[in-house]
Amino acid sequence: MLTTAFEAPLWERMSRVCGIDEAGRGPLAGPVVAAVVVFPRHFKPTGILERLDDSKKLTAELRAALAPAIREAAERWAVAVVDAETIDRINILQATMHAMNLAVESLGVAPELLLVDGNRFRPVLPIPYETIVKGDSKVFSIAAASVLAKTHRDELMTGYAAEFPEYGFDLHFGYPTERHVQAIATHGRCAIHRKSFKLRKLGEK
Repeated sequence: MLTTAFEAPLWERMSRVCGIDEAGRGPLAGPVVAAVVVFPRHFKPTGILERLDDSKKLTAELRAALAPAIREAAERWAVAVVDAETIDRINILQATMHAMNLAVESLGVAPELLLVDGNRFRPVLPIPYETIVKGDSKVFSIAAASVLAKTHRDELMTGYAAEFPEYGFDLHFGYPTERHVQAIATHGRCAIHRKSFKLRKLGEK
């Protein structure tokens, strides 16, 4: 499991290092969600936080247990949501960057360094940043942000499942599973579907 070994040398010269990650770039429906997490300087995880890892490697039950522990342990954290309509209007890459920047701005205090999962970032605020490919499996604060983004988005999609029960959003969370594709073929797209995401299986261009 992850430790704060990546952040430790940074904390020798910085007091506020921020991990950033997103959830929901690939689904056909729902928002993209970004989260940011700043842990106290020289933070050492204990208890359930010692089980933190890339959110994709964790069970839903463990993510659900980790999320409140992360929020409690963090010095600051924030989550930002960009809806499907905006994704269609500005494209998913721009929407992801927008969500990340909104989350950073929501912290209230500017971090000294942003550690961003992936290989692309476009900051709005003049804050130094470093992109880290597969950062959610290497950097504790990014993994924590990954869990907050994933659990928040899953909660939103579970809510949408009650509003649009024919799609099963609480089962696939908007990703293009066979069941989801079949539901779109039968019922068409609903209000939270991304109209710009086309399905070749259905002959969409």
